[in-house]
Amino acid sequence: MVADVQLPPSNKQPASYLDVYLRVLSALMLRDMRSRFGGTYWGYLVQVLWPCVHLGIIVGAMTFRGIKPPMGDDPMVFVASGALPALAFQYISRELMKGYMVHKPLTYFPQVKRFDTIVARILVEIVSSFMGVCLVCVVLLCFGADPVPVDMMTAIGGYLTAIALGIGVGTINVGICSVFPGWSLGYILVTLTSYLTSGVYFMACYMPGEIYYYMKWNPITQIIEWVRLGYDPTIPVQIDYLYLYGWIFGSLTIGLLMERYVVRAQQ
Repeated sequence: MVADVQLPPSNKQPASYLDVYLRVLSALMLRDMRSRFGGTYWGYLVQVLWPCVHLGIIVGAMTFRGIKPPMGDDPMVFVASGALPALAFQYISRELMKGYMVHKPLTYFPQVKRFDTIVARILVEIVSSFMGVCLVCVVLLCFGADPVPVDMMTAIGGYLTAIALGIGVGTINVGICSVFPGWSLGYILVTLTSYLTSGVYFMACYMPGEIYYYMKWNPITQIIEWVRLGYDPTIPVQIDYLYLYGWIFGSLTIGLLMERYVVRAQQ
C-alpha cells in the first residue's frame, strides 16, 4: 500500500491590485522608452540629449551673429534658463497626447486602462526632463559656465511649474485627441508659436510696455521669467503666481474631467 504523499502548502499569495497596477505602469514605461526613435533604448537617449543639441544650435547662432545676452555674461546660461522650462512644458504637453495614441491598442487588455497610459507617459517625461537638465548642467560645466542659480529654490520652483503646466495641458490634449486625432499635428503649430514668442531668446520685460502686457498672458513667458529670477533677482519682472497656479489647476481639472467624460466614452 502506497502511503499518501502530502504536498506542502503553497505560500504564494495572489497579486494585489496595487502590484498589478505597478506592473502595468512599469511595462508601459519600458515600452514607451523603447518605442522612440527606432524601437531601442538608444532612441530614448536621443530624447534626453535633444535639449543639449537645441542649446548648442541657439548659442552657436548667437555667437555667430555677435549677439550679447541681455542677462548675465554667458549666453549658454541665458539660453538654458529660458529654453529648459519652455521645452519641459512643450515636451510633456505634447508627449502625453502621443503616448495615448501609441498605447491605445493596449487598452483592449482588461488590465490596461487609458488613464494608465497617461500616468506612465507622465512619469517617463518627468524623468526625461530632469535627466535633460542634469545633462545640460554637465555640458555647461565642461564649457566653463556656471549653471548654478543664485536663488536655487526660485529656479527650481519655476521649472517644476513648467512641468505641472505641461501635465495639465497634456491631459486636455489627450481629451481633444481622443475625439479629433488630427489635433496632434495642429498642436505642433500652437507650441511652436508659443515657444518663439515666450522670451526664450530675449527678455520679454525689455519689450515695449504694450507688447509686454500681452506677452504676460502667455504663462510660459512668466514661467521663464520665474526661472531667470533665480539667476538674476534684479531683473525688472513681477510674476503673477496666482495666474500661473490658476492655469495649472484649471487645466488639470478640465483635463481630468475630459478623461472621465470624453476619453472613457470612446472605449
